[in-house]
Amino acid sequence: MTIVLRYVDNLGFVKEIFIGVVHVKDTSSLTLKNALNEIRGQGYDGASNMRGEFYGLKVLILQENDTNFYVHCFAHQLQLVVVAVAKKHDDVSEFFEQISLVVNVVCASCKRKDLLWEQARQRVQKGLCSGEFETGRWLNQETTLVRAGDTRWGSHFNTLTSLMKLFADVLVVLEFVKVDGGSLANRQQASGILAYFKSYEFVFTYI
Repeated sequence: MTIVLRYVDNLGFVKEIFIGVVHVKDTSSLTLKNALNEIRGQGYDGASNMRGEFYGLKVLILQENDTNFYVHCFAHQLQLVVVAVAKKHDDVSEFFEQISLVVNVVCASCKRKDLLWEQARQRVQKGLCSGEFETGRWLNQETTLVRAGDTRWGSHFNTLTSLMKLFADVLVVLEFVKVDGGSLANRQQASGILAYFKSYEFVFTYI
């Protein structure tokens, strides 16, 4: 468990100071309580083991020391708000639903994942031979599509970044599924995604 002190300075800037890493055998509320028992104020996310009404970490701490206070992590709240607001916009909501479907279809089997990886490998190899890609440490690392999570808005950014890097390779996999998908539903999904990629809504939202 990582312990970080977060506060706002006199200028209104949020500061974070790394305190240390504490080993915990599990993430149950009681175990976390014992590890945090000496800390006056805590801030965590809204998971049930943290803010549960009866057995959450917040309740266990307040039972022994009512001067402590619980703060639902503001950064986490902001991420939840951004995701909720984005879903209220029809085009943005449709966009991320389609992106989620892309990840599901392309990464649905080892065969498709292998095809994605092989296409990326060939593309990078060709780029290196032609001088289009630079060589160096940490460059041209193997990657895959990243699934977005509603509780982490940053994961949506990672999903889009991975799709940008692998877009040409993803198209190859989708064309493969469109023709040789294991079921009619799979072929229809791939065909629908490819059609969406050519739409004005996708291009406008993605760019």
